[in-house]
Amino acid sequence: MRYYSTNQKALPVSFRHAVLKGLAEDGGLYMPERFPVLNFPAGTPFSEICFEVAKSFVEQEIPSPILREMIEQAINFDAPLRKLSDAIYVLELFHGPTLAFKDFGARVMSRLISYFVRGLDREVTVLVATSGDTGSAVANGFFRVDGIRVVLLYPAGKVSPIQEKQLTTLGENIVALEVRGTFDDCQALVKQAFRDLDLHRKVQLTSANSISIARLIPQCFYYWHAISQFAEPGSVLISVPSGNFGNLTAGLIAKRMGLAVESFVAACNSNSAIPQYLATGKFEPRPSVQTISNAMDVGNPSNFDRMLALYDHDVYKMRKDVLAANFSDAVTRAAIREIFEQYGYVADPHGAVGYLGLKRFLEKCPAGTCGIFLETAHPAKFAEIVKEVLGQPVEIPERLRQCLDKEKNAITLSNRYDEFRSFLLSSW
Repeated sequence: MRYYSTNQKALPVSFRHAVLKGLAEDGGLYMPERFPVLNFPAGTPFSEICFEVAKSFVEQEIPSPILREMIEQAINFDAPLRKLSDAIYVLELFHGPTLAFKDFGARVMSRLISYFVRGLDREVTVLVATSGDTGSAVANGFFRVDGIRVVLLYPAGKVSPIQEKQLTTLGENIVALEVRGTFDDCQALVKQAFRDLDLHRKVQLTSANSISIARLIPQCFYYWHAISQFAEPGSVLISVPSGNFGNLTAGLIAKRMGLAVESFVAACNSNSAIPQYLATGKFEPRPSVQTISNAMDVGNPSNFDRMLALYDHDVYKMRKDVLAANFSDAVTRAAIREIFEQYGYVADPHGAVGYLGLKRFLEKCPAGTCGIFLETAHPAKFAEIVKEVLGQPVEIPERLRQCLDKEKNAITLSNRYDEFRSFLLSSW
């Protein structure tokens, strides 16, 4: 399997090269040259799905026994499908160690990079821009991995208190940079570092954001698992809370590989660049807007380039597979309350946005269509908001409570690239 750049100016590369470089030399994102066709019968074990999907993209670059062990060690938790009604299901993606869906990609990626960097004569620096959950998942996945140091960039004052504690309390080979700006500023700093050829001669860089194909492929796993949990799935609509659009892109890749899904909903908060593109055919990135679903506060989604590549830059083709809508904080709060009152289920703000997207389009589907919305983070990670809406506290799992007692350790930077570059060239 070879991987091409979405900018079409760099030569195709191996999976190893794509994983270690993160971003292509021409600034594009890596995509597989072809999509293997897969099929999993109902009830296929999740571990088998994960291994077979991974193997189809890695092929001969990692021996199958080693790859299987890698995947089984990384994905040692479930992604259960919960039934709320005859038509509405929720896919819970928060059963990993940091209680967010980012654990899938980060834990697999850490093992892939660790395998591929063996024998290199210098440390690899993993750069991560995070609007909340990516950073903690990557930090957990790479913590104490030899030969790798991790730099997390997060926007000051724009992540939840628990998320910030998860980002800033590990230490050792993990450093957190609190950037005075937005997530888009953090993402721009990371992208500029990858374009800095002089920096690359001095520092071995790779990315753990969803710009990396190694993060994206593991996110395909749970879409296949969701469908396999139906005895007879019939027609299925999946609503994906969307910010940087890696999660949705992974679903679209799975659909291209044969996943039995009718269409996807890109459920967004007030950051509405993609819904507006699908409505008008014009992509107009803009500064991100802060919301209570902060992991989706992205004004210029990186993975939009991959979406364009999947659909030949044709908005009409994309509309056949992707529906889209955006929702305000007020409507999101009302959805958290509605989900609890109607189904007795506590959703976090991101899951609530997914539920709203599902509701909007499910009623327009043929009778008998099942709808799934993704619950991407445990509601305890947004305990203050959920408590305010529901009028009752959210139980904090022990693994989250432990980090609350630790001291925050972060370095504050501006959003200027020269300051970030100087930090990367320092010895910490």
